[in-house]
Amino acid sequence: DPRYTVADHRVHRTRATPPADVVAEQARIDRADALVLAFPIYWWSMPALLKGWVDRVFVNGWAIDYGPDTPVQKKLRHLHVHVLALGAADESAFDRHGYAKAMNTQIDYGIFDYCGARVLTSELLLDSESGTAQAHLHKARTVGQGLFEREAVAG
Repeated sequence: DPRYTVADHRVHRTRATPPADVVAEQARIDRADALVLAFPIYWWSMPALLKGWVDRVFVNGWAIDYGPDTPVQKKLRHLHVHVLALGAADESAFDRHGYAKAMNTQIDYGIFDYCGARVLTSELLLDSESGTAQAHLHKARTVGQGLFEREAVAG
């Protein structure tokens, strides 16, 4: 549920215990080897459902720690993130409008680096409506396989 409710506002303002659905999502991330976000680009950003999930789950006390008299402490330094954003426009349109830089600033830096998470993959899979779907599926598969290969080497 992406809706930011009164309960979510209390979590932000008073560090109240998050709603059960948020705690469950945080526990899923805590158990994960990596977080992979694969999403379509809507209006030069992530879909509202995904943004609402981020807003509710990556909260003060879990993703970061800060207060009026304390600097931000990044709590997700253990988390590895892979971002695969699928866009319909071609690369020249994204370059012309600066979207690649905007995505990096908004998502990679503004969300994940702020929490201390390491973005290992940040890919724009573009021109998705012109027959490049197979190439994008191959790229996503390669990223996924790479996650498990790193685990096998580390394990």
